[in-house]
Parts: sequence; structure tokens; C-alpha cells
Amino acid sequence: MQSELGKALSAYRWAFIALAAFSLVINLLGLVPSLYMLQLYDRVLASRNLGTLWAISGIAMGLILLLALLEAVRSRILVRLGNQLDHNLNQRIFGANFNQLLRDGGGNPVQALTDFTQVRQFLTGPAAAYFDLPWAPIYLAACFLLHPVLGWVAVFGLVVSITLGFISSRLTEPVLSRAQAAGSQANNFAANQLRNVEVMTAMGMLSNIRAHWYRMHHQMMGNQSQASDRAASLQSLSKNFRIGMQSVILGAGAYLVIEGTATPGTMIAASILMGKALGPIDQLVGSFKQVVAARESWGRLNKLLAANPAPLDTLSLPKPKGFLKVEGLLAAPPGRPSLVLRGVSFAVDPGEILGVVGASASGKSTLARVLVGVWPAAGGSVRLDSADIFAWNKNELGPHLGYLPQDVSLFDGTVAENIARFGTLNAPAIVQAAQSADVHDMILRLPHGYETRIGVGGSALSGGQRQRLALARALYGEPALLVLDEPNASLDDAGEAALIRALQAFKAKGKTVVVIAHKLSILGIADKILVLNEGTVAAYGPREQIMQLRSQGPVQLAPGAAAAPATGGAA
Repeated sequence: MQSELGKALSAYRWAFIALAAFSLVINLLGLVPSLYMLQLYDRVLASRNLGTLWAISGIAMGLILLLALLEAVRSRILVRLGNQLDHNLNQRIFGANFNQLLRDGGGNPVQALTDFTQVRQFLTGPAAAYFDLPWAPIYLAACFLLHPVLGWVAVFGLVVSITLGFISSRLTEPVLSRAQAAGSQANNFAANQLRNVEVMTAMGMLSNIRAHWYRMHHQMMGNQSQASDRAASLQSLSKNFRIGMQSVILGAGAYLVIEGTATPGTMIAASILMGKALGPIDQLVGSFKQVVAARESWGRLNKLLAANPAPLDTLSLPKPKGFLKVEGLLAAPPGRPSLVLRGVSFAVDPGEILGVVGASASGKSTLARVLVGVWPAAGGSVRLDSADIFAWNKNELGPHLGYLPQDVSLFDGTVAENIARFGTLNAPAIVQAAQSADVHDMILRLPHGYETRIGVGGSALSGGQRQRLALARALYGEPALLVLDEPNASLDDAGEAALIRALQAFKAKGKTVVVIAHKLSILGIADKILVLNEGTVAAYGPREQIMQLRSQGPVQLAPGAAAAPATGGAA
């Protein structure tokens, strides 16, 4: 079965046919220097006719200029082909890479994009040699036409060159593959660990992390050096063998000239022809590392696309009203067999706030991810307005969802871009979201206001500022469903009061709100409370009922925590 990348390339089969036709003409024109030398030695020098010299020189120069033009056009076609392939596949690969990271986590987030660049660069580089290689028999046939002995000498040179190329492939490809795997592992380790530079610095972990990375890097360097040594030796052998064979064919031609069965022009022409026949093999041997890298990248991309099929077109659903219903939910982090949530059921209607509480590792954050469709349900269902939330088109549903994860994630860009989720900058909606999160005045105090760049992960902001800015992003566009995972974890009293006012305002507008709380003061505005214990529902019902159960002892909302009414009173 043809891979998705293979199908994408086959769509350009007429372009490849045109490239093959160009290569045929290019290689036919590649005979011009040999024919010119043949005529120069055997006709011009013998006749000493300047008119013949000017005529054949003019024809040869014209044909060589045509050869240069066709090679330039072929190169441009390959570049345009690579660009067109990029245009058609880059979003597909970006989406597949995104889904892979979402499902598995970790890894190098830009590996697939780097692989695609490697494949595209191969098309615009070493691929040209593959188009020339099949036409090597043209030059061999020309050598046989000059003299059978010269033809067999050229055949011997071609066979040995191909053998050297095959040996180079067998000796260097496995080592290069190991080097690339080790290099990718080392880079992934460095990328993942260097995100925690503050912890590394504070606890003196740099030397240990660096030593761990260096062991992987050293393994990569060892394999790469071994592969480079082998490739360089074989490339040198191949190159000098070609030079030596040109000397051999010159010697064979000289012998035939002395024997009177060939002319001096034949001797020179045969040397040029054999050089042209061996040239593509020389190029492939010289660029073998790039060829191997492109082949490895091609394999990884095919695996990525096969594991992450393109989403099917689905019928657009109407804007959700916010009826959230969870029935018998089973959930686990993707790729892990053990369930975190088991048999969780509840319902929240528009205009209601559900507070979710429980001890650490009780499954609260897992529930948040499933509620917004980040992770699929392993069993049971999560439905928004009766539709499976995970199956809903994410691009269509996203604007109607507000999500604040426990680990606040901001993006390198301006404050306005982050609030607007990097969509079209709707100034009134951005300001309204910021005011709802009570972060508008704080933003105005930044150096450039809403145009202030916040750095990677919001590094230019404090923890509380990042959380309030992420809250504004969640509130942007007044989504139908709002899921907040410990939204008050980094907030001071003023920030928490602003959060409660924002949630009350959303409730008044008929929005559905799910708040996962560790600081229980926010539960004062909840209509319902869901208590999780080791992934199961310990209690669920109206707030007053759950608080009464807690006062009687059987329900523990959180270890050592006490619930308190929130600012603004109960809703």
C-alpha cells in the first residue's frame, strides 16, 4: 500500500516525467564535448582548416549554452517541486506532529518539521544525480561506438564505481542511522531538561544534567565520526578511481592509436565520456550522508502520518449552549494502561458552576483535560449539547471553550496576541476579556501595554500575572464552557476576588463553568460540588448538601482544607 508521502509525490508524476525528459536531453547534450574533441583532433588538426574550427566551435558553444540552460531549468523545476510539496503537506505534517505531541508528550517538538525540510532539500540537491544515473548507458554506448575496447574499459569502470557505492552504503548507513538516533535522543533530552533552568541552577544540577547529556552526545559523535571516516575513505577511493580510470582509458586509447585502430580524437573523447558516465555515481557517494538523512526522515514522516491520519470532514455543529453531561467516564493519560478516572458521572447546565475537589492525584487534572477534549475517554462519554466533545472539530469548538490548565502556558508574542489566542486581533473583545480577568490595569502598566512581548512561556511576567493573563485568554470571546484547573493557585487575595467576580459574571450570562479547586474558598460560588477520591466519585450534589456531608465527617474535600464562603456570597 502506497504511503501518504508516496501518494503526494505521485501527484507530480508528470513533473517527474518532464524531469526525466530534460535529463535525457541533458545527457545527450553531454556528448557535445566528446564530439567536439573528436572533430577537433581528427578533422581540424588534420586539415588545418580555420573555417571548420570556427564552425564546430560555434556549434559546440551553442549546444553547451543550451545544456547549461536546460540544467538550470531542471534545477528550478526541482526547487519549485519541493516548494509545491511543502505548500501541500506542511500543514498536514504540522497537524500530525501536534497530535503526536498531544498523545505522547515529550520528544522533540520540531523533529517532524526538520525531517520535512531534509526531504525537501534532498529534492533540490542530490536528487538530480538520480535523474542522470539511468542515462549512463548513453555514454557507455558512445564509448563502444568509438571502439569496443574503450567501451569495455568504461563498463569496467562503471561496475567498480557502482560496487564502491554499494559498499559505501552498506558500511556507513547503519552507523549513520545510529548516530542520528543518538543525536535525536541527546537533543530531546537537552530540550526537555533545559526548560527547568531555574531548578537546575538553584539545586546545582547543571553538572549532572550536562554529564548525562554528554554521554548521549559522545555516543552520537562516536558513531558519526566512524560513519564520516568510512564515507570519506570510500569517497576518496571512488573519486581517485574515476581519475585513475580516465588515465587507464587514455592509455588504452593511446595503445589503439599506436596499433592504428583508433584516432587521437577517439582517445580524448572516450576519456570525457567515461567521466560523464561515472559522474552521477561520484555525486551520490559524495552526498551519501545527505541521502541517508533524507531516507531516515522520509521513514519517520511516513510513520508519523500513518499514526496520525488526516481528520475527516465532519458536519459543522451549531454553537454549543453549554449542556455538559459526563456518564461512566473512564480515562487515562494517552499511552498508559492504568485508569486514572473510573466511572465518573455528573451533569452541569448553562448558568451553573461546578466545583471539583479532591486530594492530590485524585484525577482532577485528568478530568479537566478530558472535559475540553485534549485527551479521549477510555470509556463512557463526555458530551456537550449531546455531542461527543472529543470527536467535535477542534477548530470549530475551540472558540467556544475556555481552558486554564494547572501549568499555565503562554506563548512568545504580545499580550494582545496571547489573549486573542493568536487569531484576529479584536480590540474590544481583547479589552473585555482582560477587564473580566481584572488584568486590564496591570497590562496598561507594562512597557508597551497590550503590545508588550511577554517572552517564551511568559517569562517577562510573574506567576500571578501569567495566571491572570491566561484567565483572560480563557474568557476571550465569552465561551459557552469554561474549565479552570486551580485558577487561583498563584493569585493573591485581590486576584482571587477578581476571579470570583468574573465567574459570577459568566454564571449570570448563562455560561457553564467547571472549577477545579485546591484553595476551597472559591467553592462559595459553586452550585454543585464533585468530590473525587482516587479517580472515583466520593460525593456529588448541590453545594449545601456536600458541605453538610462534610460537616458530618464522611466526605473529605481536600487534606486539611476548610471551605469558606467566597467574596460576593453564594450564587
